[in-house]
Amino acid sequence: MSEIFKRETIEEAAKVLRSGGIVAFPTETVYGLGAVANNQDAVNRVFQVKGRPQDNPLIVHVDRPETVKRFVDIDASVQVLIDTFWPGPLTIIFPYEGTAFSPSISAGQPTVSFRMPDNQDTLDLIEAVGFPLVGPSANKSGKPSPTRLEHVLHDFDGEIEGVLESSQPAFDIGVESTVIYPTESEIIILRPGAITKQMIEVVTDLSVYEKTAQDQLSGEAIYSPGVKYTHYSPKQPVYMVSFETEFEEVAYWISRRDERIGLLADNEWLTAFSEVDATYSLGESGDIQSATRELYAGLRYLEQQDIDVILVQGFDEQDEKSHALMNRLSKASNFVI
Repeated sequence: MSEIFKRETIEEAAKVLRSGGIVAFPTETVYGLGAVANNQDAVNRVFQVKGRPQDNPLIVHVDRPETVKRFVDIDASVQVLIDTFWPGPLTIIFPYEGTAFSPSISAGQPTVSFRMPDNQDTLDLIEAVGFPLVGPSANKSGKPSPTRLEHVLHDFDGEIEGVLESSQPAFDIGVESTVIYPTESEIIILRPGAITKQMIEVVTDLSVYEKTAQDQLSGEAIYSPGVKYTHYSPKQPVYMVSFETEFEEVAYWISRRDERIGLLADNEWLTAFSEVDATYSLGESGDIQSATRELYAGLRYLEQQDIDVILVQGFDEQDEKSHALMNRLSKASNFVI
């Protein structure tokens, strides 16, 4: 059994980490699978228990911005981003050729990624450890990410030493951080998240653009996690309904299926299609923040139900507020209707 650490036992959790153990920790996005970032054996074990390919880089989590300056140079344009968005769901990739971290972290690339999570328990844990932690999402690779303590235990109970339970409301964001790669002239968004292109443009004079997963895969190097492999998928096939699809078409699709159907959608949809076999609410109609926050929990819940397929409501990809949600949902889906 994995131990549940609380705020009062953070020092015990830190001791486990310092001794080479793995302790999952809460953030405002998803739970991270924590190991000390300079412990090669512990970092390798993170890859092993997740089933994570070795060419998928990890993010280093710090407890304060000043820590990053110990390892890399920060120019003024990047410092503005740190001052504006940390702590928060923004990961920044830096050029790096040092030896302070486990070589596995960078997946063979001359870079290292840093983030300062917005959860005081985890910040205190990192401080207590005395060194940054890696923290990939605490789920088996390819499966929906965890936004509840019970999700972590479902995947790893007995395989890792413990989980830190958050003493504060957590997971307001619900999907992984935005990942950016700043250069002298531009900022490249490699993974969309709650920190949007528009938000970044407000605080920088540099050009900002997004590089899609397809663009990244066509290159020689993958610098960001969450690009190369299947993600977020439950065991049942997932059918995503395009934003443009009419209610009548959805109703017809449901009526023609012989399988048991689980529906992940907002309350308006759940009312309209109440004949399905299982449901999970993404919240009120138009509440993109709620839909994003509940996406992974909904996929995990429906995966455990007696159903054959999962039908998920799609959202407007042109709306920047739903960009991160649709990025994850598209990766989780097998089909689009």
